[in-house]
Amino acid sequence: MALTTTKEYRNQVMYSIYVRNYSAEGTFEAVRRDLPRIRKLGVDIIWLMPIHPCGTKCRKGTLGSPYAISDYRAVNPEFGTLEDFKRLVNAIHAEGMKCIIDVVYNHTSPDSVLAQEHPEWFYRKANGEPGNRIGDWSDVIDLDYGNRALWDYQIETLKQWASIVDGFRCDVAPLVPLAFWQEARRAVSTVRPDCIWLSESVEPCFITGTRAEGIPSLSDSEIYQAFDICYDYDIFFDFLSYLKGEIPLSQYAEAVNRQEYIYPDNYVKLRFLENHDNNRAKQLIPDARSLRNHTALLYFQKGMTLLYAGQEVEATHTPSLFDKDTVRWDTGHDLTPLLHRLYEIKKHPLFTDSSYQVRALPHDIVLATHQKQGKQLVGVFSLRGEAGLLPVSLPDGQYRDLLSGGIIEVRAGRFGCNGEPVIFEV
Repeated sequence: MALTTTKEYRNQVMYSIYVRNYSAEGTFEAVRRDLPRIRKLGVDIIWLMPIHPCGTKCRKGTLGSPYAISDYRAVNPEFGTLEDFKRLVNAIHAEGMKCIIDVVYNHTSPDSVLAQEHPEWFYRKANGEPGNRIGDWSDVIDLDYGNRALWDYQIETLKQWASIVDGFRCDVAPLVPLAFWQEARRAVSTVRPDCIWLSESVEPCFITGTRAEGIPSLSDSEIYQAFDICYDYDIFFDFLSYLKGEIPLSQYAEAVNRQEYIYPDNYVKLRFLENHDNNRAKQLIPDARSLRNHTALLYFQKGMTLLYAGQEVEATHTPSLFDKDTVRWDTGHDLTPLLHRLYEIKKHPLFTDSSYQVRALPHDIVLATHQKQGKQLVGVFSLRGEAGLLPVSLPDGQYRDLLSGGIIEVRAGRFGCNGEPVIFEV
């Protein structure tokens, strides 16, 4: 684990924005105007998906993927100017939030500035042409970190952006050498000592698959040596398998509990129900009560919470990365009151530093606990929205639900769940 990583990241909420599709206008300015609403949700960090120009060669869709970048040191003119971007960042800071940007350092577009000026910095296929190592990423070519000059350029670029923003979300970071990330972190700290480092760590099957092809791929345990926060992909497919009915809830609970002993004491996971690479939460969990329970559990889990723009209105449509495809905000739903209250609860000190455990109970109900030095925070989440009388190892008594403000009772070692999420202190 990065030695300077603070456990206080576990009390924070991140909000992900793809500028192109966030609004009909698709600009930095449109995001800036909406910042007060975002802040009221309960957000600490705004993550802007790639803000740089997209390449045109081998482009996917009509506008191209934001992850096929042509110039790391410029902003996409479709979003606005560099001054517009700086104005947005300043406004984010004025709202009491931080801003991180996407870093896509495994590859560039085939017609990128670096491909034209430094073709020697790129991976070559057997026929000598530049290419990529992951087959379906046809709109990019991979960088070759065997070139020391590439390290210097990339690190200098990070330092330039770190003078403006508060940190970086690093795309497929496991495909870039660990030694590079460690050196980059040290160098960036001279510009921004408290820089936030989030890794898009990858799925177990991705790691084993790429290694089988001779492509080095870093595990979460390796990534944590340079990064503060890792994705939850190590167990996300256990979660999806549970939703599909392929495994019992107890198996997913075991996967969550395993993280408590395989990672360092100050590990921080990015917890999410959806992101730009996966289906919307409302698609996965269409029942309103079930979705409320899953959302409450999301905030209760040990780690930083991620919201993807549109999640607060229960959006079901996942916007395309390659075309103009605006988030559909007019759903008629609004989770803002729930998210805001969960955000307030998220600031509880037991979320910062605790021993965390999840148990699967009958009726697909989760009993989760944060414990530290005799204090306990308990969450009960009915993932199918069902009621039930549950056995719990808690002292008999009455407790105040931090979510609703109502009183709940434990009697004779049993708790009556009414199908709604509850969180209380013991």
